[in-house]
Amino acid sequence: MTLQTYIGIDQDTNAGLTHLGRLVRDAWVFGILPETETCAGWDSARMQNLYEKVYAAWEPYAHLPSRLPEDLRERHTKLYATAITTARDRGWNAELGEDE
Repeated sequence: MTLQTYIGIDQDTNAGLTHLGRLVRDAWVFGILPETETCAGWDSARMQNLYEKVYAAWEPYAHLPSRLPEDLRERHTKLYATAITTARDRGWNAELGEDE
């Protein structure tokens, strides 16, 4: 059996606009992790633990960025805007294909 680990947000597909990349980015938003932590090499148990912390952090805001307090909303907007710009520069297209 091979232990699967996360590649890290900086190496992830589409500038980290994946479910695991968003998890890491949200951990940055809430200060659960420093922005220098990419989670490279983290196993699934560690990622699950991070998920639970991020989920709990989102709960008071109904998991909606629009309900975040101003400072967190600004941080969220900045981090995601940077990721989206980087992904687009690398050829990412947010449009869904007919088979998606």
